[in-house]
Amino acid sequence: MKTLIIEDEKPAARYLVKLLQEEGIEPLAMLNTVKESVNWFQNNPEPDLIFLDIQLSDGISFEIFEQVQPKSSIIFTTAYDEYALKAFKFNSIDYLLKPINKTDLRNAIGKFKERQSPVVWDAFQLQSLLTNNFDNKYRERFLVKVGANLKTLQVDQISCFYSKNKGTYLVNENREYPIEQTLGDLETQLNPKEFFRISRNAIVNLRHIDNITSHSGSRYQLFIKNLDEELIVSRERVNDFKIWLEK
Repeated sequence: MKTLIIEDEKPAARYLVKLLQEEGIEPLAMLNTVKESVNWFQNNPEPDLIFLDIQLSDGISFEIFEQVQPKSSIIFTTAYDEYALKAFKFNSIDYLLKPINKTDLRNAIGKFKERQSPVVWDAFQLQSLLTNNFDNKYRERFLVKVGANLKTLQVDQISCFYSKNKGTYLVNENREYPIEQTLGDLETQLNPKEFFRISRNAIVNLRHIDNITSHSGSRYQLFIKNLDEELIVSRERVNDFKIWLEK
C-alpha cells in the first residue's frame, strides 16, 4: 500500500510513521505545507492513501486540491473536532483525532482496504467547504511530546507561548513544552479575543493573567499563573494591550 503523510507538526508526523511501520506500511514521504504537497503531487505518482492534516502552517490543506486533483483516498488527521463530520463529504475513509490511537488507525486502514469503488473528487465542493466553513477557525488543541508519548492540550489550558534560544514553547500549569510553530504562526491560529502578543517574544492567555503592574518605560509587567518567566508588554504594544483588556 502506497501512503503519503501531509502533516505540519513533526512530532505527530513521526509518531504516525512509527504506527504505520508497526502495521507493515512504509510511507512514501512526509510533507509539511500546501506548497510542498502541490509540488510533490505534480512530480510523483499518486499514492493509494493520504493521511491529511487539515490545518497546515501555510493554509488549509484543502487548498492543495485547488491545484491538483488526486484520486487517492484520504484519512483526515486533526485536532479540530468541528472538522470531523465535514471530512466525510470528501470521500474520506475515516478521520483520526490527534494524538492518534493505534487501534483507531488500524480500523481506519481496514476500512480503506475494504473499499471497492474509486474516489471521485468534487473540486467545487472542496472550494465551497474551504470558503464557507473554514474561515476564522481558531486552534482548539496543541499536540506536545512528553517523553516517548504525545498528548493534547486544550488552548484554554495554555497560559502563554514564548520564544527563547531560537525555539518556541507553550506553558501549561508549571511546565513548558517545545512546539514547532513560530509566534508569527500562532498569531493567526489563536483566537485574538483570548490571546494577545505582548512583545516579539511572548503571547499571553487573558484567562491566566494573575496581575499586571507598572514597569519602567511606561510598560507593564504581567504575572502569569505558575510561570516564573518575566513577561513585559513592549512599549509599542501597550496601547493595543489596554484596548484588548477592555474588549
